[in-house]
Amino acid sequence: MKRSEFLTLLAAVPWVARISPGSAAPAEIAWTYKPEFLRQLVSGVTALLKTQDAATGRFGSGIWIVTDQNAIYPLAAAWAIRDEANPHFHDPKVLEVVMQGGDALIEAQDARGMWVFRKKDNSTWGDIYMPWTYSRWIRAFGLIRDAMPPQRRARWEKALTLGFEGIAAQELKTIHNIPTHHGMALYHAGDVLNRPEWKTQAATLMQRVVAAQDEGGFWSENHGPVVGYNLVYVDALGTYCALSRDSKVLPALERAARFHANFTYPDGSAVETVDERQWFHSNILMPGAGFSFFPDGRGYIRRQWQLLTDKATAGGKTPVLSADTAASLLLYGEQAATTSVPGERDRHHFVLGKNAAAVERRKPWFLALCAYHTPVPQSRWIQDRQNLLSLFHDRVGLIVGGGNTKLQPLWSTFTVGDTALLFHRAGNEKPDFTPPKGFFHVPARATLEAQDLALSLVYGDTAAITCRVQAKFDNDNTARLIYSVTSLTVPRAPITAHMPLLPHIGSAWKTASGKNGILNSTSLNLTADEAGGWFEHSGWRIDLPVGSSLVWPVAPHDPYKKDGRADLKDNRIVVALPFTDQRTQQVTIQITS
Repeated sequence: MKRSEFLTLLAAVPWVARISPGSAAPAEIAWTYKPEFLRQLVSGVTALLKTQDAATGRFGSGIWIVTDQNAIYPLAAAWAIRDEANPHFHDPKVLEVVMQGGDALIEAQDARGMWVFRKKDNSTWGDIYMPWTYSRWIRAFGLIRDAMPPQRRARWEKALTLGFEGIAAQELKTIHNIPTHHGMALYHAGDVLNRPEWKTQAATLMQRVVAAQDEGGFWSENHGPVVGYNLVYVDALGTYCALSRDSKVLPALERAARFHANFTYPDGSAVETVDERQWFHSNILMPGAGFSFFPDGRGYIRRQWQLLTDKATAGGKTPVLSADTAASLLLYGEQAATTSVPGERDRHHFVLGKNAAAVERRKPWFLALCAYHTPVPQSRWIQDRQNLLSLFHDRVGLIVGGGNTKLQPLWSTFTVGDTALLFHRAGNEKPDFTPPKGFFHVPARATLEAQDLALSLVYGDTAAITCRVQAKFDNDNTARLIYSVTSLTVPRAPITAHMPLLPHIGSAWKTASGKNGILNSTSLNLTADEAGGWFEHSGWRIDLPVGSSLVWPVAPHDPYKKDGRADLKDNRIVVALPFTDQRTQQVTIQITS
């Protein structure tokens, strides 16, 4: 399909018809991004050129890992993009740097075309056809191959063919974020290396990827969304779409754009509450070219870039878009009118799927509720669906929530049983994630009461315990979370609600009783009596009900470290709310900044 035909098809996609019933179509907003993103690419490439070791061709600092060589892709893009504002266009020095970078990849390949999967902490995770690197290497080659000396070009072709033969034979068997990225790269390799069978294989995989997408616009790797990794699917599918003009993937890309626009906090960070893979990260995620084919997707790109710009400007800095993202948007992105997105609105309510999750925007508050539930998986990568509510405020950011983990019941919205029974043993690289018999920290059933901003949660099996959590907004500065046990029978096992709070390391904390300090690695264990009834930190104050307690730090299990140890910044402050004689516990959150 020609590009002109592709654009005509995009214009005909009836995206307005899929807006929620009763909602007005968002107004169009003019925005031209490519001149600014070209400036970002030029600046990023100038910085990247300084990071290569001329003797080895390797990029980066510290321990070298194969993904350090991903830099060759934006460098090749800058070399290839003809524009008066691009001083790197056909610069022989840039070309040589790219070729040296690819040569370093060849030197590190084994006989199968694989590399050692090494991380910056020097841990190794076996051999791999690193998807992020192979996709960038083949795209770089497609951009510079006609300018390469014949002998060097032949060497690259041989090495790339070796790797993609292995990928074609071994790596496209399942639907997952890595095979999807491999599929995109294999399609391009089929073009560049004249292997049409690879293009057919990749296109078939991409149709399976589209079919596997949930109607809510996300891909699942166990049960429910993967938010951060969903962007990997969109990046791969969007790049494939730009390269192939395969219109059959467009509906999936549009659904994904709508999903992300709704599950993004007003400050641009991703809503972690529904994520089965990653806990909360405060960074502003910048969408790629896969979002650029529709007005609402482009609106999401515009909104995220504006937030990045505003944040940088407020800190006296210049906004920075990664050279990698800039390259993809310039090479593959479409530029046309945008629309407003949920994060820009004062009021917004969205329910995902069949009452599976919801977000509520009542400016300056933002609430997320998650009713996805599943038994505890043994995979270290799939988190326990335990922490089902998050609360955000425009002035202070995320307050309550922070996402899911494993082997840490104090992150759970409710627990039934002794929380001391489930824990991570330091240094254990292959833990058993199964909770002990009779202890429950994930719900067996969950019901979203979207209009009431509540969740009804059932814990246990034969003697099931029903609990409920509800959010109420009193005004712009005050909200309440109400935790309750609604079972008719009184359970024998202890029931505790937990409210995980986001820490701000280095910021002050204080209590009504006069206790105070700076939040650091020093532990806190305070009863409500010891705190005097409230705890304040980083612009918010929470009331501590009688019988409650507060503890810091409460560590997660980090799946990306072999021994599971977590950095201090990823710990949580947790308020424990035990149920003894009472059936309801209420916590008031006040904004003080």
